[in-house]
Amino acid sequence: MHTPSFKEVLSNSNHFFAFGFGSGLAPKAPGTFGTLAAIPIYWLIQDFPWTLYATWLIVTFALGVYWCDRSSRLLGVHDHGGIVWDEFVGYWITMFLAPKSLLWIVVGFVLFRFFDVLKPWPIGWLDRRVDGGLGIMIDDVLAGVYALIVLQACVYFYPF
Repeated sequence: MHTPSFKEVLSNSNHFFAFGFGSGLAPKAPGTFGTLAAIPIYWLIQDFPWTLYATWLIVTFALGVYWCDRSSRLLGVHDHGGIVWDEFVGYWITMFLAPKSLLWIVVGFVLFRFFDVLKPWPIGWLDRRVDGGLGIMIDDVLAGVYALIVLQACVYFYPF
């Protein structure tokens, strides 16, 4: 499996976004580093009105399907471990309508990583059966939805 160099990531826009601005090049746990790299962007978008935030999610998902598909085709491997744009979008889904505080950012991070790694049904099933950019994105989108539901339940029952 070919892993692009940082120079290759910087010189190819598909790799640049698919590899999360280079965060996916982390030698260990690239998905975790990709999710961490999504947090500063979340800080910038967290005050968007919910309609604009939802639009952001739809657009970044659609672009992610394209970028991840192109990047994986260029590398000749489906869902290369360094492709982390799906983690970005999954985390941003988790944080949709979340309270604005460091506590909830951390809780959202932990919940998203939990569901992304565990891949409960139908996440793992879809991950194994859907190809291309949609296949790369869909498991993290669903992990984000699961994490969003749990996060919102936590907010409801433990409103810090």
